[in-house]
Amino acid sequence: MSFVGDLEHLPIVDVIQLLHATRKSGTLCLKSDRGESQLVFSDGCIVSANHSNNSVRIGQILVQMNAITREELEQSLLEQKSAGNNRAPLIASLIESGKIRKEDAFKGLETLIEMTIVEVLTWTEGTFELDVESCVVSDEYRYIPEKLKLDLHLNTQNVLMDALRIYDEKKRDGTLMTETFPAEESAAPPLPSPAEEERIISIDDLGLDALDDLEKVIPGFFTPVRVHDPAAIHRERIGAHISRLPADDQEKLISFLASITEKDSGNESHGGSAHALILFSSSDFISHTVVTYCKHDGLFTFSTDEEENLDHIINQSIAKELTPVMVIDPPDDISEAAAAEMVDRLARHVTEKFPAATIFQLVPPGAYDLALAGLRSGVRAVLPKPDLRQRMPSFVNDTIAFLETLREAARVPQPTAGGVDTPGLKESLEALSGLKELVEITAELERFAAKMLSRAVTFTLRKTELVAERVQTADETRPISLSLRADSSPLLQQILAEGRAYFGPLNDQSLEEAISVALTPPVSRQVMLLPLRCLGRVLAIIYADFGDRQQSAVHLEPCEILARHAGLVYENSLYRKKFEQMIQQH
Repeated sequence: MSFVGDLEHLPIVDVIQLLHATRKSGTLCLKSDRGESQLVFSDGCIVSANHSNNSVRIGQILVQMNAITREELEQSLLEQKSAGNNRAPLIASLIESGKIRKEDAFKGLETLIEMTIVEVLTWTEGTFELDVESCVVSDEYRYIPEKLKLDLHLNTQNVLMDALRIYDEKKRDGTLMTETFPAEESAAPPLPSPAEEERIISIDDLGLDALDDLEKVIPGFFTPVRVHDPAAIHRERIGAHISRLPADDQEKLISFLASITEKDSGNESHGGSAHALILFSSSDFISHTVVTYCKHDGLFTFSTDEEENLDHIINQSIAKELTPVMVIDPPDDISEAAAAEMVDRLARHVTEKFPAATIFQLVPPGAYDLALAGLRSGVRAVLPKPDLRQRMPSFVNDTIAFLETLREAARVPQPTAGGVDTPGLKESLEALSGLKELVEITAELERFAAKMLSRAVTFTLRKTELVAERVQTADETRPISLSLRADSSPLLQQILAEGRAYFGPLNDQSLEEAISVALTPPVSRQVMLLPLRCLGRVLAIIYADFGDRQQSAVHLEPCEILARHAGLVYENSLYRKKFEQMIQQH
């Protein structure tokens, strides 16, 4: 487990894009009251999928595509059934018997993944969990590259864009919640019943790419996991950790967590929260108990054990106008010196980049030096965590008290930060979502930057030059004509190379001279430079200064959030245009 959260707080599109950008491998498990689905990632690419609707199978998809007939599907299913344990995957049977082309088989598997994503896009509530220990791709998908030596590569962003297009079309047409496979006329030969097909087709019917390091095994039949006993999932998740406890103590803790789960299922609303709790921990026990307890209490709660996830989660929290509360739990199997170094690195990074965030640190009982080191690094408070080795007799009571204390600490009112309550951020985020062209998107960023400071100019990168054609103030937009070579400005060169926003003094002669051609000198030398990134490169830089206003506090977090969202909006627009061109060509 390395990434856990709620779809209500972090939408599935953001989760998929994060896993793709960070090149993650593992199984993303998605659960809601409408079912369960899985997406398997390898190095950031989707390589397998399981649709929450057990009736959505590859055979039916191929029939709907007219790649095979119903008679051919029935014949192959019967051949599979008669072959017993020696049966080949359905895709293998269809290809080897000449009933389907390799390209059509791949398209069917790709369609199944898109359908899975489209289904999950309709889920407004539910949970996600990335299991990095599990990356199981079934034979149906592995068959194509392993047996036919066909070089297949499924781009996660392309699949996501196609899924978003299908979702938008279904939502527009009012067919989003309709049956995936409409009922056929009675004259058509009937398919085997879902129950019969489930006995015939196994989890082999899912997957998409070859993972050479996976051992090939005869797969078992897939049936959706339905846990009706609230205690079962807690026993499964933390049972190994508490196995040394007396049986009565184990049941006491399991019952406590189960009672929280039962309350959740009986009451979906726990009230709003102004805070997002972000737990950085590699402990399954700490993660599971904290997420279970704090989620029930209404806190937006995330858990991860990878540093590269933190900025994205904190940015999402701030975008939702939540105060991020970060809890650092150093691993128990490293030295105190290593733990102190880790806490210092994380605390200083978060404090510098996200001034609105509050940081807590967990320490084992008696870790005096580690606690002091954390406080010196900017940690607001240190909380002792339950320790099975040192305090076994009181471990259950310690755990319950720890969860209650953490909840109260996370809810302590924080000073209002400009980065959280930034006027106009929500409106600009909504406005960007409906835009497609780069000039429109940069104009919205300009308007937001002008509200934050006083006036803003967009420099668009054109080969080796940065060109500006307008200036935006709080009252008007007027044309200007500015250009400078990108390599003539050290500050702009740095932003183009690193893609990071800047707020500070304008100590760059070339940029200052270019600005002075079209604008009156600002009262303050403090400026903001905000890059717009798309597909891994900076396309434009928004320059903003205070004009004739006195300098005031500026928080970069909301500006960076908006710029990142703008980049994704433009990237999605480019993918959609590319897809439309492909459709027209065919």
